[in-house]
Amino acid sequence: MRVLFCVFPHTSHLHAVVPLAWALQNAGHEVRVALHPDALNLATDAGLSAVAIGTREHLGEIVAANPDPAKLPKLTGSMALDPAAGPGRLQAQWLHYTAMLAQYRPVVDDLVALARRWRPDLVLWDPLCVPAAVAAEVTGAAHARFLWGQDNIAWLRAKQLEAAAAAPAPGATAPRPRRDPVRSLMRPMLEAYGLDYREELLLGQWTVDPSPEAMRLPAAPVYVPMRWVPYNGGSPVPAWLDEPPRRPRVALTLGVGGRGRQLFEEAGVTFAEVVAAITGLGAEVVATGHPGLPPGAEAPEGVRLVDYLPLNQLLPTCSAVIHHGGAGSFAAAVAHRVPQLVTPVPFWSESETARYVEERGAGLALPTDQFTLDAFSARLRRLLTEDAFRDGALMLAKETQGVPGPAELVPVLAELTLRHRR
Repeated sequence: MRVLFCVFPHTSHLHAVVPLAWALQNAGHEVRVALHPDALNLATDAGLSAVAIGTREHLGEIVAANPDPAKLPKLTGSMALDPAAGPGRLQAQWLHYTAMLAQYRPVVDDLVALARRWRPDLVLWDPLCVPAAVAAEVTGAAHARFLWGQDNIAWLRAKQLEAAAAAPAPGATAPRPRRDPVRSLMRPMLEAYGLDYREELLLGQWTVDPSPEAMRLPAAPVYVPMRWVPYNGGSPVPAWLDEPPRRPRVALTLGVGGRGRQLFEEAGVTFAEVVAAITGLGAEVVATGHPGLPPGAEAPEGVRLVDYLPLNQLLPTCSAVIHHGGAGSFAAAVAHRVPQLVTPVPFWSESETARYVEERGAGLALPTDQFTLDAFSARLRRLLTEDAFRDGALMLAKETQGVPGPAELVPVLAELTLRHRR
């Protein structure tokens, strides 16, 4: 079969789909990846066939953040959910989410044209790329979302529908109906092709979810679980990585998107102070994607600074990893059975990741509003000296091994495609 991936043009989103795309290719299926014109290298560098959609102006700032993660903070506000928030807050957040989804609306004509030319059997789309579902509907392809994190969109949609359907209490005046922002989001795309709205055009005919089941939000869509096989690019292996570390090695990673850089601003500490706290415990530091030191300053003893090093190369040599709660960093740490110190920088589901790691005994959490150097050192010392955390990391890795991997998912996708394709 032919499978078209539609991916949001950021490194972390593309990396999430690579193992499944390769599994499909290895099974003999044809795969193409639809991306912003300036982000095609994200797919081709991973050995995948890429097709441009949209214009260079569309989402240009987000694409620019791939080589320059320092630009990322000004692009994003917090979209992290608070399930305990009141209806007003959730409604406001849902309006914000649908406005975000509308950013991808201009590519609908390009996606429809691509689908008409290539005739995919299955379209797998990033939850931010709703126009891909429209292109699949126009051409009769089956289609499903591929998640790269917690399913915030489906959960908020379910809450919004629940609120709209809720009956007023006895004797109470019926509340004024709330505007459904999905109509304004979807109508321009659907009317152009004579389509009627159905929920699957927002949430997919099914959803491939690589998150652990215990982290899954209770939402309506049909979830097809897949074990997250971490892919974080490739690079030449440095010679020092083959030498056994002489003291415990700690990875400090700020994420492939650079979101973790916000830790220092939000916690009110400097990069130099953090690495000094690590080396003060007798450990060595490998900092990837680091924000750097003052001009002319040399890295302190025991600190190795690297612009980029795939976690799949680095983590097997590490005794602990410090990260901001990103899904890719979390998945790599789980796969390599490394205890985690998560300092969540909330944007999507980072706080939930930190909570989950701590609950499973695979690490500890330290929110930025509680961050002090003493608290940081105390938690890291526990990870490096208490065997329980390595046991927890091992158990978490074993749990994920029970979930079908990408290769095992291929026949499942083929069967679902036959069922849903027109």
